[in-house]
Amino acid sequence: MLKIENLNVKINDKQILKNFNIEIKNGEIHAIMGPNGTGKSTLSKVILSDKRYTVESGKIYFNKEDITNKKTNEIAKKGIFLANQLPCEIDGVTTADFLRTALNNDDNPISLYEFINKINKAQEDLKMKSDMIHRSINKGFSGGEKKKNEILQMKILEPKLIILDEIDSGLDVDSLKIVCENINDYLVEHKDASVLIITHYRRLLDYIKPNFVHVMVDGSIKCSGDYSLALEIEKEGYGKYTLNNDNNSSAVIVDEYE
Repeated sequence: MLKIENLNVKINDKQILKNFNIEIKNGEIHAIMGPNGTGKSTLSKVILSDKRYTVESGKIYFNKEDITNKKTNEIAKKGIFLANQLPCEIDGVTTADFLRTALNNDDNPISLYEFINKINKAQEDLKMKSDMIHRSINKGFSGGEKKKNEILQMKILEPKLIILDEIDSGLDVDSLKIVCENINDYLVEHKDASVLIITHYRRLLDYIKPNFVHVMVDGSIKCSGDYSLALEIEKEGYGKYTLNNDNNSSAVIVDEYE
C-alpha cells in the first residue's frame, strides 16, 4: 500500500528525514514512536505533500504509484487520510458542507438522504453534540471535540490509509476510548485499510494494537519490532534505540521489514 524509499527531507535548510524507509501493506497497523523533534510529524506532512518541506531525494509510493510531490488534494483523493495533531479551524465552512462537497467530487456522488444518515450515524458513534457538524469546522471546539471531528471525517470519507498524528493528544480517558473504538470498528468493516500511528506514548497502542512498532531517532527508523517494543520503550526510554541496538531487545533491524 505505502512504500517510502530513501526519503531525505529538509525545511529551511535543516535536514529532518534522513534516508527514511518504511513499507506498510494492506491491512497492517504500524506505529512510529520516538522522542520530540525526531521528524515523526514531518513524515505525515510530507506524505500529504506539505509544500513547506523540500524532498531532496527518495520516493513515496501509494499502491505502486509514485505520489512524491503530487498535490495534496490529489493524494487525498487516492485514499490517504491524515488526522492532524493540531486540527485547524475553518471559519464559515461547516463540517457537513465540507464532507458533502468532498464526496460529491467523486464520480458517484452521494445522495442527500444517504449522506444525512451516514453522518448522523457517525456523529452518534462518536458521541458528538448534534449541532457540531453544522458549526464552522473546529471553531470553538475543545481539543477532544477536534479529534472526534477528525475521526468523523475519516468515517465519512472511508480512506484506504489512515495516518494518526498524535491522535491521543488532548483526549481524556473516555474520549480516547470512544475515538479508538471507532477506529477499530472502521478497520473491522474495511479489512484492507491500513494505519500509520505516530505517537510518543504506549497508551494509544493499548487500544489500537499495532502489527509493527518502529523507533524513529534523528530522522530515520533505527529498529522495529512488535508490540513488546512499545513496552520496552515505556520502561527504558529511547536511549538504547539509536544506532546500536541492544542484543537483548525484542527489536530487530528495520531492513528485515523492507
